[in-house]
Amino acid sequence: MQNQPVVIAQRSGPSLLIRALYFIVFGLWFSSIWTAIAWVLCVTIIGLPLGLWMLNRLPQVVTLAPQRRDLVIANGRAYYADTPQRPFLLRAIWFMFVGWWLSALWLALAWALCASIIGMVIAFWMFDRVPAIITLARR
Repeated sequence: MQNQPVVIAQRSGPSLLIRALYFIVFGLWFSSIWTAIAWVLCVTIIGLPLGLWMLNRLPQVVTLAPQRRDLVIANGRAYYADTPQRPFLLRAIWFMFVGWWLSALWLALAWALCASIIGMVIAFWMFDRVPAIITLARR
């Protein structure tokens, strides 16, 4: 009999109230500066790694959102699993032809949605998807 692996998604971070206060006081205006710098770095060859690193951390900069880690327990072992990524060449081609300009539009729309309470929910979802938009990264 083979045991099925158990996957436990782990997220730890500040409470929702702290995250909301952070967003109102600091997150919205600081994340716009963070994003502008990261996006400019992404369209340069030298700054691309740092820019992508910054955009991958955008959900944390906007709302202190914790990063997700998957703990897998299988065959008596426990380990953290990395999400399999698409092939590098596909991600590079996507970035060169689509990702860099689509991410700029995506981010502009996300900030525009932050102007209303209902739009803010969609904006947070959009901020969380920026790495996938710019390079097809999986989380």
